[in-house]
Amino acid sequence: MRVTKEQLKDLVVNKLHKAGLLEEHAAGVADVLVHADARGVHSHGAMRVEYYAERIAKGGINNSPEFKFEKTGPCSAIFDGDNGAGHVVAKLAMDEAIKMAKENGIAVVGVRRIGHSGALSYFVQQAANEDLVGISVCQSDPMVVPFGGAEPYYGTNPIAFAAPGKDGEHITFDMATTVQAWGKILHARSKNEPIPADWAVDVNGEPTTDPFKVNALLPIAGPKGYGLMMMVDVLSGILLGLPFGNKVSSMYHDLTEYRNLGQLHIVINPEYFTGLGAFKEAIAQTMQDLNNIKPAPGYKKVSYPGQRSAEREQAYERDGIEIVDHIYEYLTSDVIHNNAYDNKSPFAK
Repeated sequence: MRVTKEQLKDLVVNKLHKAGLLEEHAAGVADVLVHADARGVHSHGAMRVEYYAERIAKGGINNSPEFKFEKTGPCSAIFDGDNGAGHVVAKLAMDEAIKMAKENGIAVVGVRRIGHSGALSYFVQQAANEDLVGISVCQSDPMVVPFGGAEPYYGTNPIAFAAPGKDGEHITFDMATTVQAWGKILHARSKNEPIPADWAVDVNGEPTTDPFKVNALLPIAGPKGYGLMMMVDVLSGILLGLPFGNKVSSMYHDLTEYRNLGQLHIVINPEYFTGLGAFKEAIAQTMQDLNNIKPAPGYKKVSYPGQRSAEREQAYERDGIEIVDHIYEYLTSDVIHNNAYDNKSPFAK
């Protein structure tokens, strides 16, 4: 099923508002989900709506949060989200970080007590759209075996980065510190497709290609990914005085409880360093240099980070966003949720 971005946003807003979220906040969540689907990152798009709707309906997301922004220094601050919808809180916190970076050259804003915030690329692109460099990291619930370990300790703990080039183009980088994000496995399940053998392990710690047998994820590049997920956990958990490591709340264990997650935004103003014009010129040159590199056998070209997602977004603008049929059927139905996620293992079917 193909729909326009506007149609998809309306469907998502309607479902989340019926579940109990303020319409303004439902629109904020929908913006981030549609952004993900429009860039082909369906694991963080509309397929997440039923989970959010169930959590909202059961009280695990604060439908009337009282946000609090407190500067702790000229370039640092804490945004307390009062366990409101993570997408909304992270966006508002980035807005504040952008203001600070424009005034003082750099901003570091800790985002405390939020729910799942979706695709981090959305938030770093907020900064890039304002001619700033954006970095964002956030913690997630433990589902990854540390290098050399047999039990999960860290989450997929993603990292995102964006920098502005010329003519509205950005370099954008958004990755989980696992070989693949958990949402990619959910997407494989939704399409009943196998996964590569190096993404995850089963209950015995053996590699599996069956997305329904996944019992833990693997860190990217072994000890290197393990180190990166540790760094993210420190910056978005320990630094903000929040639960960390295997103490981070589960996405599915009890949907009536708030999650108290953390996120960290870092925004840098190029004008305070090399100067905005020179910076954007160099980023544009980097993009061109990468595109001009001779491709390896089997590849048509070398793309700069975020280029393929941007091209996919342009195609979807023209042809509509492709949504799995059963997700579209749910979005257009009168069902708020099917009680499918509460008190489940993070690896539940």
